[in-house]
Amino acid sequence: MRAEQGELVLGGQAVIEGVMMKGPEKFSVAVRKTSGEIRVKDFPIASGPAKRALSKMPLLRGVVTMAAMLVIGYRALQFSADEAIEDAESEAGGAKKASPKEEGSGGSGLAMAGALALALLLGIGLFFWLPLLLTRGIAALLPSLSGRVAFNLLDGLIRVLVFVGYVAGIAMMKDIRRIFQYHGAEHKVVHAYESRAELAPERVAAFPNLHPRCGTSFLLFVMVIGIVVFSFIPHESSLTVKALMRLVLLPAVAGISYEALRLTARKAGSPFFKALIAPGLLLQRLTTREPDLSQIEVAIASFRRVVPGKEGEAALVG
Repeated sequence: MRAEQGELVLGGQAVIEGVMMKGPEKFSVAVRKTSGEIRVKDFPIASGPAKRALSKMPLLRGVVTMAAMLVIGYRALQFSADEAIEDAESEAGGAKKASPKEEGSGGSGLAMAGALALALLLGIGLFFWLPLLLTRGIAALLPSLSGRVAFNLLDGLIRVLVFVGYVAGIAMMKDIRRIFQYHGAEHKVVHAYESRAELAPERVAAFPNLHPRCGTSFLLFVMVIGIVVFSFIPHESSLTVKALMRLVLLPAVAGISYEALRLTARKAGSPFFKALIAPGLLLQRLTTREPDLSQIEVAIASFRRVVPGKEGEAALVG
């Protein structure tokens, strides 16, 4: 999720018992410890002339942003996981093993990287290849759906249904609901920033926990825009070729989706664009939950670290 005000561009993500906020020069992760303490860590963001140039190019900037957020999200999740492991070991009361922070790039980091790679593979398989298999099977039973247009529309519908079903399913898990609460806290803080409101938990709590530039809305755009982009794959191609071509075209889908997200967010006051935003906001009702004041406090702690000095204070305190 990204917030723009003048030259300052912010992004965020919920993590285990915390929130990551990304600013122009660094990102910060704040997590709530079982002791009640809020632990915050800052991470620099690597940049260079080439990256800055690509970040200004339409379509390409969406691919660059997606890749950067995957890396940042991984590091943020690893930090929050390390803190959660430390809490679990402390509560166990046993001899505490050397933490990943003490060991450097140890087994925990490798395990997290492996889990992330597996999650990406499962995501591609579940949301892009499984719908293709199901559509091929349905089209074989119902030849009227085997034409190019009908096939791609059915494939897209199945893809969206699988995605919504997956989100609804994981939302029933207690730990995921906690993360979704922090997701809502992140949105509320960004809304407060955009409204130049006082950055106090009680004031921030009054803002909505849905936001038009949320990553959930971006993923929904990916699902829908994929219907159009994947329709350019030759219809007579084999199932294997279609699956591989989808993987090749995924960056193009991401780039177009990013531009669509930016455009609809900028034009949110228009009835037409409100209609385009509505499905993403509706889906966010699954991926966000109403946070409590302590969770909002964590999001604020992360946010304060990435807002540049006095400019940020002026923007936040009305």
